[in-house]
Amino acid sequence: MLMPKRTKHRKMFRGRMKGKAQKGNTVAFGDFGLMAMEPHWITNRQIESCRVAINRTFKREGTTYIRIFPDKPITARPAGVRMGKGKGNVEGWVAVVKPGRIMFEVAGVTEEKAMQALRKATMKLPIKCKIVKRENGGETNES
Repeated sequence: MLMPKRTKHRKMFRGRMKGKAQKGNTVAFGDFGLMAMEPHWITNRQIESCRVAINRTFKREGTTYIRIFPDKPITARPAGVRMGKGKGNVEGWVAVVKPGRIMFEVAGVTEEKAMQALRKATMKLPIKCKIVKRENGGETNES
């Protein structure tokens, strides 16, 4: 599973997911990308599940680029524990995704196969996504 090797702080505040993605909102490495349309926390398990779905569709051809990384720790208290007594233990890792963020990119395959792979990856995610195509200047075009 994806997780940071080390972090500055063990636990983090929840934060806010207000606004659109300012960075990572263009297709930079591949020919097609998967763009988030809603704000959400994407877990390391969901990222891995998408990666496996894309690579199984490609059958050892093409390249997959993962543009998000789960670097935010999520804590949870055990079930049946009373309120108070501090923050819970780290249970998992998430990537904060805002609308407009390109999460996955693919290259080296036909448009039909890329669409099929990214559609399968969309099924694994808890948010609405859009498949975008790279334009000549790195800009995105919805398809």
